[in-house]
Amino acid sequence: MLVPILAVLAAAFAGGFLWAFMGWQRTQGALAAAEARIDLVEESRVTMGELLKAQAAQSAQVVADQMVSRATETFRAQDQLARERMAAQLKPVADTLTRFQEHVAALEKTRSEETGGLREQLTQLMAASSATRDEARKLTEALRGNTGRRGRWGEQTCRNVLEAAGMAGRFDFTEQTSSADDEGRQNRPDFIVRLPGGGMFVIDAKVPLAFDEGDGDEEARARSVGLRTAASLKTHVRQLSSKAYQDQFKPSPDFVVLFVPGDAFLVTALDHEPDLMTQAMASRVVIVTPSTLFALCKAVAYGWRAEEQAANADKVAALGRELYKRLSVMGGHASAVGRALDQAVGKYNQFVGSLESQVMVSARRFEDLQVDHEGKALPDLTPIETAPRVLNRPELIASQPSE
Repeated sequence: MLVPILAVLAAAFAGGFLWAFMGWQRTQGALAAAEARIDLVEESRVTMGELLKAQAAQSAQVVADQMVSRATETFRAQDQLARERMAAQLKPVADTLTRFQEHVAALEKTRSEETGGLREQLTQLMAASSATRDEARKLTEALRGNTGRRGRWGEQTCRNVLEAAGMAGRFDFTEQTSSADDEGRQNRPDFIVRLPGGGMFVIDAKVPLAFDEGDGDEEARARSVGLRTAASLKTHVRQLSSKAYQDQFKPSPDFVVLFVPGDAFLVTALDHEPDLMTQAMASRVVIVTPSTLFALCKAVAYGWRAEEQAANADKVAALGRELYKRLSVMGGHASAVGRALDQAVGKYNQFVGSLESQVMVSARRFEDLQVDHEGKALPDLTPIETAPRVLNRPELIASQPSE
């Protein structure tokens, strides 16, 4: 029983194995077919994908080209519009810049011309400065140690100030007038200024000029020059006070004027001698510079004008009296002419009346007798009824002798 069972089991196992093997083969074939279909599908898919990719790429390229073309046209249109808008907005700015450029060019041209003129003026100024420096050096050399030249310089400066103040030489002031003092010494002041009312005052020009001749430092040299200037001016004050011009030329104020031809001289002297003005006035000497002398002479010129106006007023009054007298005589003559005209008119009217009543009446009878009078008619004689105008200013009529 076991054997048949085993045989049956073996057959069953063999059949099952065969069936499983056949099924496996069928499965393997199906798998192989499936793999082949899969590979085919995969290849188809890859090919389709590549085709789709190619088509998509081509479509995308076309779309992109179209979009790029449209975008380019849009950008070009927008750029053109933006350019036009920008040009329209920038046109006023461009015009303004053009005018500004023209203005800048004109300014540059003017600046160049002015720079050239300024350069030329600077050249001339440098030349004038050099000439002034040379002339100042020559003047210093000329005045150094030459009192005569310094004196003439001071006199010329004083003369210029007097003329600038409106005073005329030989009339308002005289120069170099000689006179003798009580001791018989001859003195000759530089100027004598005439005052209104017959007065006068004396001006003597002095130049207290000191030169820098030291070798020390600048401050020490300046102090030395100032001290020598102050000493020179004090010496001039003492000498002028001793001459006592105010006592020789009378009537005169109780002082004599010491003229210094530069304010710098007096300032330098006062820096080292503050009491110099007080000492000079105590010695009856008044120190003046061109500015103060100008003011003093202006006051004198004003006094002369006031005196001339007063004298002219007297002359005007005398002329008015003479004119009134002559008008009175003329008025008498005019009145006499009027009376004569009145008498002439009366005589004329009497003559016309007599001629009309005695002669013309008989003469007109010739017309009644039709005598040929050659077209000449007898005129009508009219008496004059207008009388001469009477002069109604008896105070302007001088008494005339009665006829």
